[in-house]
Amino acid sequence: MISRYLKATTFILLFLMTAQVYAWEGMPMPKLHVEGRYLKDSHGHIVNLHGFGQTYSPWFNEKGSKWNNYDVQGCLAYNQGLIDRILDAGWKMNFIRLHMDPYWSNTPGCTPEYHEAHNCFNEARFRKYLDEVFVPMADYAISKGLYVVMRPPGVSPDSIKVGDDYYQYLNKVWGIVAKHPNIMNNSNIMFELANEPINILGTDGTYGSGTQGHFDNLKIYFQSVVNTIRATADNILWVPGLGYQSQYAGFATNPIEGENIGYAVHVYPGWFNSGKGYEPFQRGWDAQVQPVADFAPVMVTEMDWAPKRHDKSWGNDITGTAGGDGFGANFKKITDDCGNVSWMIFTGPELLAEYGNPDATIDVIDFLNDPEACPKPVYQWFNEYANEYGLNGASADYLTLEELIVEGGENISVLTQSSKGLKINARFADGHIENISSIANITVDNSDVIQVVRGRIFALSDGTATANVSYTDRNQNTRQLTLHVSSSTFPLTSELFNPSIWEDGTFDESTKTLKTGPWGFGGWEYSGMNLSDYKYIVVRLGGANTAGADFRIFDAPNYWGSPASFSFGNNRQLVVVLNDALKNDGTYLNPEHIYIAGFWSSGSNPFVIDTVFLSNSDEYALPIIYAENASGERVTTLTNFTAKKDAGPSPSQSFVLSGGFLTGPIKVTSPSSFEVSIDTLSGFSSGLTIEPITGVVNETMLFVRLKSGLASNSYAGNLTLMSSGAKSKTIALSGKVVPPTAADILQLAESKVLNVNYFTLSGQHLKNVDGMRGLFIRRIVFSDGTIRAEKIYKNQ
Repeated sequence: MISRYLKATTFILLFLMTAQVYAWEGMPMPKLHVEGRYLKDSHGHIVNLHGFGQTYSPWFNEKGSKWNNYDVQGCLAYNQGLIDRILDAGWKMNFIRLHMDPYWSNTPGCTPEYHEAHNCFNEARFRKYLDEVFVPMADYAISKGLYVVMRPPGVSPDSIKVGDDYYQYLNKVWGIVAKHPNIMNNSNIMFELANEPINILGTDGTYGSGTQGHFDNLKIYFQSVVNTIRATADNILWVPGLGYQSQYAGFATNPIEGENIGYAVHVYPGWFNSGKGYEPFQRGWDAQVQPVADFAPVMVTEMDWAPKRHDKSWGNDITGTAGGDGFGANFKKITDDCGNVSWMIFTGPELLAEYGNPDATIDVIDFLNDPEACPKPVYQWFNEYANEYGLNGASADYLTLEELIVEGGENISVLTQSSKGLKINARFADGHIENISSIANITVDNSDVIQVVRGRIFALSDGTATANVSYTDRNQNTRQLTLHVSSSTFPLTSELFNPSIWEDGTFDESTKTLKTGPWGFGGWEYSGMNLSDYKYIVVRLGGANTAGADFRIFDAPNYWGSPASFSFGNNRQLVVVLNDALKNDGTYLNPEHIYIAGFWSSGSNPFVIDTVFLSNSDEYALPIIYAENASGERVTTLTNFTAKKDAGPSPSQSFVLSGGFLTGPIKVTSPSSFEVSIDTLSGFSSGLTIEPITGVVNETMLFVRLKSGLASNSYAGNLTLMSSGAKSKTIALSGKVVPPTAADILQLAESKVLNVNYFTLSGQHLKNVDGMRGLFIRRIVFSDGTIRAEKIYKNQ
């Protein structure tokens, strides 16, 4: 939480514990730098800037009514005049976003491939008008006490990839800008590296914006631009995210490297779930922006709102109330609470300049005076921010550390295979607070369970760990504290357990009592949890199951997908065998990517959850049957059996049967038109009984075929595998009997041998029979589809 939310004992103290920089016309502007998650000035004050934007093209300057035809002086006079009028109207601004519009740098007559595309870029024109338009405008803004954020010409293509034309373009543009003598190392000028990237080619070969692989490549993409700039200049840089600058979470894992780095965000009504009130808006911000705000400053470089009737804003919504409905007041609350967010109003500057003008047109006056449109409340807020900044430097108390405080307490619970931002606050002697999580020294005693990077906990596996935190202020005062971190896949905490994944439910952490909504679902949500290293999930209830609850697991990020469902029956404990969990649609659960797990119930009564945990201990083992092919893949179907009428049974197909933790034999039953055997040549029947040895049936090859004597027709049915206490398995069989033709008589000698496999008489596959003696089954597959199985005797 930044200083303006802390109580101050005197006016002077409030004046000095500032959070905003306002360097008015004629006053030297403090040099800014990035320190941890904050912008700070040379005195050590936390800085959050507030401003507006300008675009230097005839269309955006009142639709060509003010100047045109590459009139440099007309452009400068109009836009410099707007800056004067905005400040004269009482707007307390301290930065301007300066768009180096492609109107100036595009070759005249060239047709862009899309709106403001880069294919018409002309380097000579860009260099010319950088000198004649953009640098003079930046210098003028600085003379008026405005820091400058320069944006490159145009917008990003819909899809980008490392090394593409736009990548080359950005490196060229910023290479030119960063070497300009008026811009290079100018502490008053910052760079926003691109405008609204949407999708990028990820490491998996797909275009998108939502996975770590996409952000890993975005890091490569913009790291190149940063490196180009850093070859000559140390200006503060603002890095865009994906999804029109709305997605940033992947940067928490793989951030841009270097000094003086922040992130540039766009926020409009409807984005980040902002159209649904404060809490969904806050959750959306926490999911996408907070992960970078935890370790770097953020600048919102596009944002506005107004009721749709005004038709003067990009976003349509109302101001509303902080913590309630509406967009504007909640945007301010969220960014203020975040504590390190600079932001601007994206309303046209020609409208901002009319604020308070009684001679403006009726529709403009209506817009500017509507408290539910952005100009009126933002005007007031900017004035409030301006009054908080002291110009006399930082007091000794402002820089003196007194204690470290962890928001939420020193006992921290984290969802395994996820990350969570720490909120370690330093309280200084003057009472102001700074979040120092990203720059504190943090050591961990169990790095197999958690790691802490840039103030963010990365939970690697279930377990507990201790994190020791130390921070030293500018005066070498050091404070320490200890964090106790629990990492769990199934934490029963109010923070991490969601009782309302489907329908509104409640969860009492103290009693671990869940009451779902009607036919509702509560549990945990993941970003693709990998549970493949574990054998079992053990689920225990703490009392009677009076709500008909069951446990469900989803391997797709969609509650309406098909889960694997497990009933408690009359028991209080159930065990999920992860590599044998069958989903409701008949396919097997993939434990390598789990997205949702939890409890479904009728909602009629609450029930108590005792514990849910992962285990590899075979004390939780259940009787289990496996039907697999030679590669270890599950076999659920055997198809295309074909027999010739009156020519005997069909060629056989095989699968490998095995089982573990069995308390009785495995009974194999075939449908009426098929038969099964452990021998490819004999012993076929409608069923088999395979006895375990000490609870285990080792891998045994079984052969299935269509019976002889069947009429010409299609046949289908299920082969069943059953054992006491084990989940039964079925293999769907299908085939046909066809009339014989002359072409069916094939000469085996004319066919080529494709492969040869050997088996014991009990059907166990042998990888190598060299040097072995005895009776074996040899299975030969020919190129014409014929399969021949025969008993052989080897004496060496």
